[in-house]
Amino acid sequence: MKIKLNSKKNKFIPVSIPHISKTDIRSVENVLKKGWISSDGPEVEIFEKNFSKKIKMNYSIAVSNGTAALEIALKAIGIKKDDEVLIPNFTIISNALAVIKLNAKPIPIDCDLNTWNIKVEDIEKKISNKTKAIIVTHIYSFSNDMDRILKICKKKKIIVIEDAAEVIGLKYKNKMCGSFGYVSTFSFYANKQITSGEGGMISTNDLRIYKKCKSLRNLCFGNKQRFNHDDIGWNYRITNIQAALGISQLKRLDKTVKEKMKIGKYYYNNITNKDIYIQPPEISYSKNIYWVIGVLIKNKKITASKVIKKLNKKNIGARPFFWPMHKQKIFKKMKIFKTRHKYPNSEYLSKYGFYIPSYLGISKKTMSYISKTLNHLV
Repeated sequence: MKIKLNSKKNKFIPVSIPHISKTDIRSVENVLKKGWISSDGPEVEIFEKNFSKKIKMNYSIAVSNGTAALEIALKAIGIKKDDEVLIPNFTIISNALAVIKLNAKPIPIDCDLNTWNIKVEDIEKKISNKTKAIIVTHIYSFSNDMDRILKICKKKKIIVIEDAAEVIGLKYKNKMCGSFGYVSTFSFYANKQITSGEGGMISTNDLRIYKKCKSLRNLCFGNKQRFNHDDIGWNYRITNIQAALGISQLKRLDKTVKEKMKIGKYYYNNITNKDIYIQPPEISYSKNIYWVIGVLIKNKKITASKVIKKLNKKNIGARPFFWPMHKQKIFKKMKIFKTRHKYPNSEYLSKYGFYIPSYLGISKKTMSYISKTLNHLV
């Protein structure tokens, strides 16, 4: 079957395009004209306060990116050498890196095949007397089942770092994701619901943690003698230019989330190939934010990499799912994880999963072309 997109059928369809409005541009132009371009500008504090209000947390600290947010958060809560931190095995490598940089030990947990989030049933199996914290990362679409996770962590006295980088604006049981962690982290990379180009945020209700995070992002300058530093910190500051863009984008977060959900529902209803699994628009405790439109192949005779190549030939962009932590080249070389542990769900998702174009403003005609192509390709 020959499928046509439009007269510009040779134009490549990217997975993601950042949505920058005229208002966004004016916001950045205004701070440039004022000369407030560094991290000392007033928009940084405004962005932090507006973000805190949106997710209903007391304090927020804007930083250079989501990875920096995780590193600062872990150090702020006191993670040190040989401590164990539970992380999803199916996630971005930043989760593990943040732990390793503190000479602590990441302990991966396999994912759930339906939600793709951390497998709650396996959490207690990985807890030891060295376990100090868990990074609960919301992956791609749904919120984690936070009530179940928080109950386990309270019982075992484990600190929860909530990584809500991919689900900004999503709610779990009518409460914002990113408001459940003792410390929560976010990313404002170009493909997120809010972007500042690069950038991230840390949120907490604890004043002491807030002050520690502010110090750690800014080289831990001394209070009495500025250049006599209090601790080993980083230059993980965000610029006032980025904050101005973030403020503008935050104002339309609700609209952005609704549009992403609408895009996801279209694909869910129109990709009808029985050999393809797309997560539904909602489950019992969470709607699907469809940050990315994840496609999972059920026919194991064809891998995601092969389908991606076929899609590329049809001028459709697609990207593979995360590669599991236990199979990362660098971690094998460093002998970070015990090889005897198995993570079958993570391995399945990484081999057969990929995501397709879902940027804001994508037309129905384009989505129809992609849907029909996938229906006849797999």
